[in-house]
Amino acid sequence: MCGIVGIVSNSPVNQSLYDALQVLQHRGQDAAGIMTSDNGILHLRKEKGLARDVFDNEHMISLKGKMGIGHVRYPTAGLFSSAEAQPFYVNSPYGIGLAHNGNLINSSALKENLFSEDLRHINTRSDSEILLNIFAHELQLHSKESFTPDDVFYAVAGVHRRVEGAYSVVSLISERGIVAFRDPNGIRPLCYGTRIKNGKSETMIASESVALDTAGFKLERDILPGEAIYVDMTGKIHSRMCSEKANLSPCIFEYVYFARPDTIIDGISVYKARMKMGQKLAEKIKKDWKNHDIDVVIPIPDTSRISALELAISLGVPYREGFIKNRYIGRTFIMPEQNQRIKSVKRKLNAILTEFSNKNVLLVDDSIVRGTTSKQIIEMAREAGANKVYMASAAPPVKYPNVYGIDMPASHEFVAGGRNIKEITKLINADRLIYQDLKDLIDAVKDPQIKTQKFDSSCFDGKYVTGNVTEEYLEELDHLRNDSAKEKYNSTDLSDDVMVY
Repeated sequence: MCGIVGIVSNSPVNQSLYDALQVLQHRGQDAAGIMTSDNGILHLRKEKGLARDVFDNEHMISLKGKMGIGHVRYPTAGLFSSAEAQPFYVNSPYGIGLAHNGNLINSSALKENLFSEDLRHINTRSDSEILLNIFAHELQLHSKESFTPDDVFYAVAGVHRRVEGAYSVVSLISERGIVAFRDPNGIRPLCYGTRIKNGKSETMIASESVALDTAGFKLERDILPGEAIYVDMTGKIHSRMCSEKANLSPCIFEYVYFARPDTIIDGISVYKARMKMGQKLAEKIKKDWKNHDIDVVIPIPDTSRISALELAISLGVPYREGFIKNRYIGRTFIMPEQNQRIKSVKRKLNAILTEFSNKNVLLVDDSIVRGTTSKQIIEMAREAGANKVYMASAAPPVKYPNVYGIDMPASHEFVAGGRNIKEITKLINADRLIYQDLKDLIDAVKDPQIKTQKFDSSCFDGKYVTGNVTEEYLEELDHLRNDSAKEKYNSTDLSDDVMVY
């Protein structure tokens, strides 16, 4: 998962881009980058690390210009070197920078075709560099002396014809403007907003609406699946539908885990969706476990809090904060190596003994992926004196790889892979385990007033909305995503492959 942002302004954008990346930091902790344009000169700073560590005062001063894009990243296949930090850049045509959130599922074929047909060299393992070169090639096919918005829209249409998978994109074209587009299924989020400053209009594009809110931009709308918008140097916004196969199917895991609760995605409040997830879980417990003996509901911070509170209210059971979180430890889900995840859990959470002592505790998490974190937290609850420890997941069992930009593990590393509820319960050492039903999750996220009726829920049901995910591709992903492969890859220092300043 990644976070992207683009701004066309009437004043320097470096600080606003940096602030937006900090707001979007939850979407990626491995690397950060900003590219700005100033009188035909492109300035770039990108490196491994959190945004606060990548940019110092000297870097910020050097990022001159009133137009720019930014990116925070974690690797979609668990592999990463500093050379793969974004934005990426090509000098032809015009000079183009690009930042991408998602994952291309035909990247191998695209890379081969770029070399043999388009005569373009790909320097990293990143599919984002492939996407940039395809966009650049398509734009070059239509480039001419008098640049027009039509050139941009023809190029994006060409991207849609060639590329398969998930991609939300912001791209900076030197001395022309910023382009943003979304794949025909709208799998990854992207929205834009405007504000008036000194009597002139300014535009921001971002992965989540919360980035617009904090910068004082008014959310205009989400970019539609298959649509492209082009903001020229004067601030004028041009838009066009560039795909005939548009079918909105956003990733439901955005609502479960990734997005901030104060974000609105495709017109749907993430906060309200998580409230409904808790209500649906409570309904299931009332139906399947009428005589429950739950004394207290405790969330596993942070993303499950909203669901846990609603569940407790619906059940008429006390809600308590039983774990205190160390704010300086990153999200364990997006840590690349299993050993690092295991070590981080007890550094990350500490139990309040009085909330567990001699109580039957229902722990609530947003989802259960590998089960290793759940098992350790259940052990912590028992060590704190809990009588019984039950576990509830606001999401259904995760059984299938996500191929659209979420770095989930190899399929054999899912705790729910090939196991029934009873076996999972025993494995994580819980006294009872309750999963959300997929139908209830979809009902919780859907807004009856919004046309979105379909979601990508492939990690739960194995149904991929692009419809072209082969067994061979899934096997390739398994090979890349298993923990032993990540440990082997990450032990190799590739930071000198390309010089990045």
